Amino acid sequence: MLKKAEKIKDEIIRLRRDIHANPELGFEEIRTAALVADTLAEIGYDDVKTQVGRTGVTAQIGNGAGPTIGIRADMDALPILEETEHDFQSTNPGVMHACGHDAHTAMLLGVAHLLRQDFAENGANWKGNVRLLFQPSEEKFDGEGISGATAMIDDKAMEGIDHVIALHVISNLESGICQFHDGYGHAAVDSFEAWIRGDGGHGAYPHTGSDPLYIMSAVLPNLYGIPSRYIDPMDPVVISVGQVTAGAAPNVIPAEVYIQGTIRSMTDEVREQLWDEIDKAFQLANVLGGSYELKIHKGYPAGLNDSTVNGWMRGVVSDLVGADKVRDHRNGMGAEDFSYMSRMVPGAMFMLGASNGKGGHHTPLFDIDEDALPLGSAVLAETARRYVTGELK
Repeated sequence: MLKKAEKIKDEIIRLRRDIHANPELGFEEIRTAALVADTLAEIGYDDVKTQVGRTGVTAQIGNGAGPTIGIRADMDALPILEETEHDFQSTNPGVMHACGHDAHTAMLLGVAHLLRQDFAENGANWKGNVRLLFQPSEEKFDGEGISGATAMIDDKAMEGIDHVIALHVISNLESGICQFHDGYGHAAVDSFEAWIRGDGGHGAYPHTGSDPLYIMSAVLPNLYGIPSRYIDPMDPVVISVGQVTAGAAPNVIPAEVYIQGTIRSMTDEVREQLWDEIDKAFQLANVLGGSYELKIHKGYPAGLNDSTVNGWMRGVVSDLVGADKVRDHRNGMGAEDFSYMSRMVPGAMFMLGASNGKGGHHTPLFDIDEDALPLGSAVLAETARRYVTGELK
C-alpha cells in the first residue's frame, strides 16, 4: 500500500497545495467541498454525498454487508494571515491552513484513490465497507455551539459505522514518525466568561463603593489555585485566563470587569468538578461587596483512543515502515472534535510527524514536510483494507 501511495504522491501534494492556496473557515468550505466531491467522482465513487453537516462530504465503498469503518479528515482553515513564501500561499488574505487540515483532506483523497484501486482488484475479498468523512469546522463552534463533527453526526454521517480512525500531522515531530496514545489523548476543552460587578466611582474616593478590579484581584488567585489545591494531582487540568477587560480612564473605578478563559481536563468527572470550583472562586465577589455572572461554554469532550484500534494502526505502521517508526506519547491538553466520533464508536487518532524545521501549528509560518503525506494515506488505507478483509483481530 505504501508503494502504491508513493506512486500518487504528486497528486496528493497537488491537492494539498490547491486546498492550501484556497483556505476557507469553518462551515464556509464551499470550494474545498466541491473539490473533494469532484475528485471522488473522478476516482470512481458513485455514492458521494455533499452538504453533510452543512459543508461536509461523505463517500462509501464496499459490498454493503459487513462492518463499516469510517476515516475522517477535517477541511477548515484558521483566521491567520499567512507569512510563508510558498508559490501556493493563501490567496484569501487573513485565512490560512495553519494546522494541517489541507494535508488531512489531501491524504484522505489519497486514501480514496488507494481503496478504489484495491476494491477494483480485490473487491471479492471485501467483507465490509469504508466510509470517507470529510468534515467541516473542526476549529470552531457556530453560534449555537455546533462544530463540524456534531453537525455531521446530526446528519447521520456516523450511522452504521462500527469503528472510526483519523490522523493529525504534527509540525514539530520528526517526519515519518507515528505517535500513538491509548485512552484519553486529547483534553476536553471548555471556556468561561464572567462579569464581576461593583459600584464603580471616582478614583479619588475608592472607599465610597465596591471596586470590581479589586475584587477581581482576589478572584484570580482562587481560579489559579483550583488545579493545585482542589483537583487530584494525578489528574491533568488547565485553567488559563485569556482576557480581562475593564475601565476607560485612570481616575474612574469601573462598575464592571469582564474575564474570559479556557478550561482543559481529561475525564468527565474532573471536567464537571472544574465547573463547580470555578463558580466557587467567583463567589468571592459576593463576599467582597460585589456580584458576578458566570457562563460556562461546554466544548469538545476529551478524545478517547481505543487501544484495540490503536493496535491495528500500530501494526500497520510497523509493517509498512518498521517498528522504529512507532512511538508512544503522553496525552496533551490540546483538543479535537474527532472526540465526538471516537466516543460514539471505538476509534483512534494517531499523530503523523511532518516536521521540516519551520513554523509551528496556528502560526503564520506553519509548514510541513510533504514527503510524509503518502505514509499517512497508506496507513489509513491499509488499516481500512485489513478491516474490510477480516485480517484485523
